[in-house]
Amino acid sequence: MAIRTIRAEGDEILKKKSREIEQIDDKIKELLEDMLETMHKYNGVGLAAVQVGILKRAIVIDLYDDKGSLKLINPVIIKQKGEQEVEEGCLSFPNKYAQLIRPQEVTVEALDENGKKVKIHGKGLLAQALCHEIDHLDGIVFVDKIIPGTMQYVEPNE
Repeated sequence: MAIRTIRAEGDEILKKKSREIEQIDDKIKELLEDMLETMHKYNGVGLAAVQVGILKRAIVIDLYDDKGSLKLINPVIIKQKGEQEVEEGCLSFPNKYAQLIRPQEVTVEALDENGKKVKIHGKGLLAQALCHEIDHLDGIVFVDKIIPGTMQYVEPNE
């Protein structure tokens, strides 16, 4: 396992669409582990493969609750319901936060790290994280969707 470099604002790769993963091999499993380790190091809630420079449809999410982390391959939102106004940030946009509208609930189909089909129903923060990370796979970053005038920069605590 290794900490990977997170691609930051202005990096062209963040605007590119990620490709479907055809085969889940040891390299993909290692990528997912590295992504999880990288996300935890920077106290993130989610991370998409494109954020570490890999244009593959893989995401990891951890809400730091008793349910553990999610490793999802080729995730697709198949249903969404309601809306919520949320504050959002992104590891690729350090110290920037803004308000945006996300669905209140989503249902996502994906493959787990063993290639088993899974269906995840997320509400609140989980719905928000799923939408945020799946957007990354389509080359969409949160600043593309913000409510105008809500962007703020927070000084890092050194």
